[in-house]
Amino acid sequence: MRTPDQRFADLPGFPYAPRYLEWRGLRAHYVDEGQGNRTFLCLHGEPTWAYLYRRMIPPFLAAGARVVAPDFIGFGRSDKPERESFYTFDMHRAFLLEFVERLDLKRVTLVVQDWGGLLGLTLPMDMPERFERLLVMNTALGTGDAPLPEGFLAWRAYVNKTPDLACGKLLQRTCPHLSAAEAAAYDAPYPDFASKAGARAFPNLVPDRPNAPGAELSRKARDWWMNSWSGESFMAIGATDPVLGVPVMNALRKIIRNCPAPYVHSNGGHFLQEWGDEVAARALQAWR
Repeated sequence: MRTPDQRFADLPGFPYAPRYLEWRGLRAHYVDEGQGNRTFLCLHGEPTWAYLYRRMIPPFLAAGARVVAPDFIGFGRSDKPERESFYTFDMHRAFLLEFVERLDLKRVTLVVQDWGGLLGLTLPMDMPERFERLLVMNTALGTGDAPLPEGFLAWRAYVNKTPDLACGKLLQRTCPHLSAAEAAAYDAPYPDFASKAGARAFPNLVPDRPNAPGAELSRKARDWWMNSWSGESFMAIGATDPVLGVPVMNALRKIIRNCPAPYVHSNGGHFLQEWGDEVAARALQAWR
């Protein structure tokens, strides 16, 4: 299904014109703003969309960069196949790889959180010449060789039990400073149960065993970040995240070669982009 355009009217803090490309017969949406030599590639997670980056896009643009923020297939303004079996780790990753190539993105700062990291952190090893910096927030690599956090297993069980996700309420619970209109913007892409197939699928796609789809690839990515990454990194952690908070992120930091000490936002939660103006400012200051 394709979400009607009128559901995206008057999004607070998000004045950006939609752009689209066709991918395997599907229409994929992305934001593309600015003309700078550097590109910030901003990848969202579950169950959000490019709207999540509205607090970070302005400071990136003010720094003279180009900002590109795609919606994964099944999310935001992108088309939404209704069969959950359509959504796989490999499908999402293939879309991102082709997206980067088709837009010919160069001098990329990879900005990731949640599934944006599970998928996005596997990209640079296949196209290292395109990536020069990393801004990583509340995420992990799905290597399948360690037990998944209890908090995540509880989240997976919740989604499986409550498949008609109330996305706006979920965001408002973890980001209490959101206005009602901002929370509604997270519901905008999903007018009905069928439109949420991609959001329902994601929790069950996290690799939970060594031979799970994506696990071997993620282990290769882990080795690449440890041994081959030569760019600059900035880690920001939403400390109140009960699943991908400080302990998980400190473990990830050990994987990322030459990653400096993280910036910990004491009030920030899992969706740290909702405190993103401060996070962006800290990262840009570190990279001066």
